[in-house]
Amino acid sequence: MADQSLATPAPAARASNSSAVKRFFQATEIDTRLLGMVIALGIIWIGFDVLSNGLFLTSRNLWNLSVQAASVSVMATGMVLVIVTRNIDLSVGSILGFVGMIMAVLQARILPPIIGFEHPLMWVIALAAGIAVGTAIGAFQGAIIAFLGVPAFIVTLGGLLVWRGAAWMVTSGATVAPMDTTYRLMGGGADGSIGVTASWIVGIVACVLIVLSILNTRKQRRRFGFPLRPLWAEYFLVASGCAAILGAVWVANSYYMPVNLAKKYAAAHGIAWPDGGLQIGLGIAIPVLIAIGIAMFMAFITNRTRFGRYVFAIGGNPEAAELAGIKVKWVTVKMFALMGALCAIAAAISTARLNAATNAQGTLDELYTIAAAVIGGTSLAGGVGTIAGAMLGAVVMQSLNSGMVLLGLDTPLQSIVIGIVLVVAVWLDTVYRARAK
Repeated sequence: MADQSLATPAPAARASNSSAVKRFFQATEIDTRLLGMVIALGIIWIGFDVLSNGLFLTSRNLWNLSVQAASVSVMATGMVLVIVTRNIDLSVGSILGFVGMIMAVLQARILPPIIGFEHPLMWVIALAAGIAVGTAIGAFQGAIIAFLGVPAFIVTLGGLLVWRGAAWMVTSGATVAPMDTTYRLMGGGADGSIGVTASWIVGIVACVLIVLSILNTRKQRRRFGFPLRPLWAEYFLVASGCAAILGAVWVANSYYMPVNLAKKYAAAHGIAWPDGGLQIGLGIAIPVLIAIGIAMFMAFITNRTRFGRYVFAIGGNPEAAELAGIKVKWVTVKMFALMGALCAIAAAISTARLNAATNAQGTLDELYTIAAAVIGGTSLAGGVGTIAGAMLGAVVMQSLNSGMVLLGLDTPLQSIVIGIVLVVAVWLDTVYRARAK
């Protein structure tokens, strides 16, 4: 009897703890799937740091990781909308390679005889032309899918082959370099970052925006009679969000400029070189800011515009969306056109980072982009997906690549690991959806 009386509080305690956790998530309205991804990312980082003897969780590696993930992050935000509508785009890597080659040829061969190599408008013309070409390619493929009824898988598979071949034909396979100096800033590096002071300013502005967003949401809920989050939940969201942002800024500012570049910087700015050297923090890289800006723009389109609502309505039930008066075909064309424009921006980041365009640029990026979106919670069944999840998925993908490189794993083994992770992510999505029914 005594044993029984001692054992009975255990289930009650577990139920109490479970209900407390449930109340916490209900009050804060945190996306549990996104939180699970954050926890998984933390486990990946800690695991690689232990296996690499502390090399992974260094400011240098994390800074480089963020830069390397930028181009895939940009494309992953568009891939969310494509997959949400039950489509797929296998051509994004080839579009990146083709558009990148176009922008490189403009800067290295076509424009210099006309306006001069380092003309202030060089990068503007090249970027605008690249976005125009990428948008046109996306719209063209979208029109074939929407109006001719050819499945997206086939159209974009054909695009994967066509645009890769077209990239080769532009220069007969030759590498094109160098890029315009201002254009190269979009690729990151010592010059392609905003510095310590500007990074702290960006971090503080981001924290202010979080506070204003929370206040505006609370105001709108009160206005329309929706239930309000408890004040402690609002404080928690503000504190955790600001802590994450300022922590990321601190890491970016902790990566110091290499000695050789620091000496050049000191000489250019008339700074005396001390005996102990100079520690000049690079701050946030420009491609990372571009990726974050694109993510915010895409989140706004997804959550705040009629186009975004139409995309999710089509993904939920295409027939019902058609009957509701949504022009499904034109939405499809616009969606693929937007995907093409994002590929062009990713191409600019990629070519700027390498200071060159090659025929192989963007190879396999379509797989990494799709994997980032799926790992981020975008369902292949359609109707479900978030921009934040895709960005986080891109970081997970790049973390796996970076960690395996640090461990010295061969490229074939890296591909095996990435493939397994993708399959497991889709399986987990299937399990989650089955339990949610």
